[in-house]
Amino acid sequence: MPASRTSRLSVRASPAELTLWSHIARSHGHVTTSDWIRSLLTSAEFSGDDGPSISDELRRLRTQLSRVGNNLNQLAHSANCGDAVHCRSVLGDIETLIHRLDRILSRSRKKPSRRIARRTCDTTVTLH
Repeated sequence: MPASRTSRLSVRASPAELTLWSHIARSHGHVTTSDWIRSLLTSAEFSGDDGPSISDELRRLRTQLSRVGNNLNQLAHSANCGDAVHCRSVLGDIETLIHRLDRILSRSRKKPSRRIARRTCDTTVTLH
């Protein structure tokens, strides 16, 4: 059940501003401009809690991506040597990093990715 909204917040705007805001709201997937404004006002940016800075998050993300890259190189080496390869955990790490990167990019005011990263490896692969 939606929240009961009995109070009103008004903002004066020009017709051009209203048109622009409506377009932006819909391009971000909101049904109405008021829904978009409500989500902006309740977001972390406006509540004063931005969390870690984007540059710090990107540095940590780069370190994690480097580790995942090392894991992928080890998997490729094992596969080329004919060893059994278990890739589920590495693919899970990649998916987690993709979601973190999407959140960071959305905080940097870019439209978040709408793609769903689904990578699975249910079987053990042996290459000869």
